[in-house]
Amino acid sequence: MRKINEIFYSLQGEGYHTGTPAIFVRFSGCNLKCDFCDTQHEEGKMMTDDEIIAEVKKYPAVTVVLTGGEPSLWIDDELIDRLHQAGKYVTIETNGTRPLPAAIDWVTCSPKQGAKLAIDRMDEVKVVYEGQDISIFEQLPAEHFFLQPCSCNNTASTVDCVMRHPKWRLSLQTHKLIDIR
Repeated sequence: MRKINEIFYSLQGEGYHTGTPAIFVRFSGCNLKCDFCDTQHEEGKMMTDDEIIAEVKKYPAVTVVLTGGEPSLWIDDELIDRLHQAGKYVTIETNGTRPLPAAIDWVTCSPKQGAKLAIDRMDEVKVVYEGQDISIFEQLPAEHFFLQPCSCNNTASTVDCVMRHPKWRLSLQTHKLIDIR
């Protein structure tokens, strides 16, 4: 059983895959407590893998985004294998503080200041910018680096930071900007 906050279908609004239709499997609970988090961690229902897969199969997209909270608290090789068997491309957005199943297709690491990382594979790094020193994240082993304003509230300072650090690209929460889920 896995604690699911919600499963829904929308467009990926952030990072490398922005604009891609995706099925979001949002898990409840997190091992960190970030002020800007948009998940109600206490909410959710326990679901079996069969129930999760049946819900995911209702939607036509190939991409599944495992998100949270912190999805690594709830996932394992079996769930990733089941999603692959259902024909899905499995992505995850994680804070990187816990090991991940190796078969995940795309890893977005959203590291938090001061948190020790437990993963060494990541395809993209996405940092929610609150004015912190981002240079500590620039050595992470990713090909793509995104800096995102915190809840669309500090866009000007985020743009300024990206301009000073051209390794990074701006990521906007386009789903919030165009008022979709």
